[in-house]
Order: sequence, then C-alpha cells, then structure tokens
Amino acid sequence: MQGKDNNVRRRNVLKMAGASVATAAGSGLAAAKPDDTVEVNVGFESDSGRTAALDAASEVVRTFAFDALTIRAPKRAVTGLERRADVRYVEENGTYHALAQTLPWGIDRVDAEVAHANGETGSGADIAIIDTGIDDDHPDLQANVGKGKAYVDCRGRNCNYPWSDDNDHGTHCAGIADAIDNTEGVVGVSTEATLHAVKVLDNSGSGSWSDVAAGIEYVADQGWDVGSMSLGGSSGSSTVKDACQYAYNNGVLLVAAAGNDGPCSDCVGYPAAYDECIAVSATSSDDSLASFSSTGTEVELAAPGENIYSSIIGGYDTFDGTSMACPHVSGTGGQLMANGYTNTEARNQLQSTAEDIGLSSNEQGHGLLDTAAALGLDSSDST
Repeated sequence: MQGKDNNVRRRNVLKMAGASVATAAGSGLAAAKPDDTVEVNVGFESDSGRTAALDAASEVVRTFAFDALTIRAPKRAVTGLERRADVRYVEENGTYHALAQTLPWGIDRVDAEVAHANGETGSGADIAIIDTGIDDDHPDLQANVGKGKAYVDCRGRNCNYPWSDDNDHGTHCAGIADAIDNTEGVVGVSTEATLHAVKVLDNSGSGSWSDVAAGIEYVADQGWDVGSMSLGGSSGSSTVKDACQYAYNNGVLLVAAAGNDGPCSDCVGYPAAYDECIAVSATSSDDSLASFSSTGTEVELAAPGENIYSSIIGGYDTFDGTSMACPHVSGTGGQLMANGYTNTEARNQLQSTAEDIGLSSNEQGHGLLDTAAALGLDSSDST
C-alpha cells in the first residue's frame, strides 16, 4: 500500500450544481425571453414528436440512439414542444461537475492486493472512465490506456489527444481503477484492464447533460464492460436517465459517485440515483462514513474515498470524494466481467460479498466493497 505523502495538497470537494443553459440573454431557460435561443434536450414518444423537435430547432446539437435529441431553438418553440403529447420531456441542457478529491489505504482495505496475488488483474476487461480524460503519458497508466473519445476537447497542457486529461480528476480516478502493478507510484484495484477515456467534462470539471449522455451511449456502442462515472449533480436529467438505461440494457456495468453533499440524508445525486447505476458512498480509513459523503436509499455500496493517493497529470496527489470511492468499485467490476460475469451478475456478486461495517443501510448500502470476496478469495489468500 502506498504511504501517505507528507506534503500532500488537498483540493476542495467540488459541490454538485446545475449550470444554466446559455441563451441570447445570458440567463437560464426560465428567465429567457420568447425569442432567445435556448439549448434543450427533448425526449419524444414517436416519429411525430421527433419531427416536431427537428422542425422547432434552429440547430440540432446531437441525436441519440435512444428517443432523444439535443437542440437549440427559440424559447417560444420550446414552449410549444412542452405541450405536445408525443414529446416525453423537454429539459434545459444542464451541467454535471466532477465530484472531487484525496488519498488511502483503499486498495489494501478492499483486499485488491489479494486479488493481484492470485492472478486477478482485470486483463481482458474494458473500463471506461467517463470524466475529464486520462493522462495517456502517465507511467502508471500508459500501458493500459486504449481508445478515447472527446465530447469536449482537451485544452492547455498534456493534450496529446482531444480526450487527454486537462484537469487531473479523470486521471486520478483511472489510477484507482486500474494503475499498473509496477515499481513506482500506485497500484489500482485492477492492474491490466484496458482503460478508455471518455471525456465529457472540460478543464474546469464541468460538462453538459447532453455530453454526459453521449459519453454513456458511446460506451454502450463500443461494447465495453464498465462505465465509471465520478460525476454528478443534484438535478436529474431525463436524457442521462435514457442513456443509462440504454447502456445497462446493452450490458454495461454502470458505477457512479453518490455525491459530496454530506452530512445529509436522502441526498444521493444523479446519475448515481438512477436504478441502472451502482451508487457508491465514501468511507474513511476507520470505516466510518466520510463526512462529505451523500447518503440515501439509493446507496448500493461503500468504498474508500477519503485521503486517496492516486495518479494525476504528470505525477500523484491525494484527493477526497465519492469520486474516489466510485473507481474502486469500477475496477472490481472490471475483474468480475473479465471472468465472464454479465453486468447484472457482477452487480449481484458485488452486493452479496460486500462487508457489513456497521453503518446504516442508507450509508453503506449492502456494505463496504470487498474485492477479494467478490472474486471468491479472502484476505488469507494473499500469498
């Protein structure tokens, strides 16, 4: 287990918040004037609803494989769409943010090193980090990085590809899930899975619902095993919900950070709160609930999330957050799916082997992630 850096810098937890859709007046949808252009996601019931949305659009931003579109249109036209029976929803294209930051002990606590000692490395699994991108040059990640896709382009440093990380958050999550077991830096829960960077968050850690939904859809269309989402917001998005359902129905194990709104109750954010996602809360090294962790009936598993040491662009750092708890579960899910589990089977196995650490069900769900137990091992199998 990597020791704690005495000179660690901490980043403040990024609170979940929705951002207003851009309009000609620079305000949100509710405040927009009838002729202002607004960006909305439209879910439709039938071809007539789709046609109506296309006719209303001054610009089509994105089409999906499921029954939704992202368009820009005058607010007056959007209001007309809301009244149609063949339109399921019209929502302002809000924003999700990275749920950042810090270091553990976490790999050791979930007995991932036991899995490694027994040859369980995740080799053959595909884990998509739906986030700010991945540092493809990082010595702890480079050999595991596969394909990438950018819905917002990398800007500034380290931009070898449009999907390269320009924030640190995605690289930190990637290291927790799948850093290589070598002689330097850190080791991940999995160590030989293929990591895919699906960049839906920009260099400030924000991304639109439409971009997040497109990223989830892309993961499903690639046939990848795990979609790891250390992002979220306090508001639900019907488009993101549609995308999660599409991905889950296509075999993707979706894992999402519960949120950093604690101490609170019944405050799990989205997309974690959706049924298709494993919502992960965060624990401290003494197995207590991390003070910042969101809780609620949607929480399915707990995992280490406070003082987590992992990779960042060009180095390593310590972050806190349910963002850090999430990829512990993603890495374990990758190992299970490398062994032939379906997404539903892997989810059930993670639930049934979790360790009860004495927290309430809305804090730990089924319990603390136990990687070794999920793989049919126990802590005595470390040799």
